[in-house]
Amino acid sequence: MQNDFLWGGASAANQIEGGYLAGGKGLTSVDLIPHGEYRREILAGLRHYEDVPEGQFYPSHEAIDFYTHYKEDIALFAEMGFKAYRFSMAWSRVFPTGLEEEPNEEGLQFYENVIDELLKYNIEPIVTINHFDVPKTLIDNYGSWKSREMIALFEKYATVLFKRFKGKVKYWISVNEINMLFHLPFMGAGIYLEEGENREQVLYKAAHHELVASARATKALREIDPDAQMGCMIAAGDYYPYSANPKDIRAAQLANQENFFFIDVQSRGKYPNWTKHKFAEEGIEIGMTEEDEKVLAENTVDYISLSYYSTRTSKAELEPGEATTGNAFVGAVNPYLEKSEWGWAIDPLGMRTTLNTLWERYQKPL
Repeated sequence: MQNDFLWGGASAANQIEGGYLAGGKGLTSVDLIPHGEYRREILAGLRHYEDVPEGQFYPSHEAIDFYTHYKEDIALFAEMGFKAYRFSMAWSRVFPTGLEEEPNEEGLQFYENVIDELLKYNIEPIVTINHFDVPKTLIDNYGSWKSREMIALFEKYATVLFKRFKGKVKYWISVNEINMLFHLPFMGAGIYLEEGENREQVLYKAAHHELVASARATKALREIDPDAQMGCMIAAGDYYPYSANPKDIRAAQLANQENFFFIDVQSRGKYPNWTKHKFAEEGIEIGMTEEDEKVLAENTVDYISLSYYSTRTSKAELEPGEATTGNAFVGAVNPYLEKSEWGWAIDPLGMRTTLNTLWERYQKPL
């Protein structure tokens, strides 16, 4: 088993590539998020990306310039002993606006060069199809994942990748940290919340569009490259109850329920019952069709991937000053754990807890 363990590293296109307009690439949501005082509001979908003064610094525009230096960087990966490298492809490098009929060959060739370089060093490429990058044109024209139009556009993009890299990429991930949609909507899915919009309605409908798009991409992969596998991806970390107070235990249960919602659908092929009650009680309409139900049920993922930074703690009644800082996931400060300078709980045992939770819940490779 140890010989099969894929030890390696991971990155996102927007974190490392730079070259944000090179090779025909179009702008994405992450290219519109500045560093500094306006960042958090834009990430959360509460401030429009245009509503900032000129002269902002945008980290994704240059990053570490992997676009130019990928050969040197991959050689360093090999020197470190990497057996696998999980990276993402920028949607707008392949379809600059997302609306083109034909893909951008220069963008595809760049990713083929990266994959070939990895294979030269016997490093297994694990490719994320969408890691927070939504083409700007799709945000401006459709409101990003608010629109059902996104499903077919995502399927078109994914299908191009599967055909181009058949036999070279064995492991795919449809959407990175798909649950971030609920916490930082613009960062996670390019969604800006207009004044007066019902947040729950907008986000659950957008979630539905992402889930159907992921299932349709999974179906396409199995038709094009049956030997490849599709995974889903969650920002993981169990919610602990703050105390033995039944209210805190129930608060943690509800928080975990929401956090696992996406993977429940992607791994089990259907919406959990609690969502049906919630939608009925709150008047949330996601636009579910019979075809949606069928494609979700028949195209569940092969494996589950996750990022783990820390666990979270739920308290039914948070007092002022008790909330955590620095994290997209709001909760109570855990009195048993030290914090990083950023405010995140340092919890190595929590990783084991989280892995066991995911295995017991889904029984799929992690």
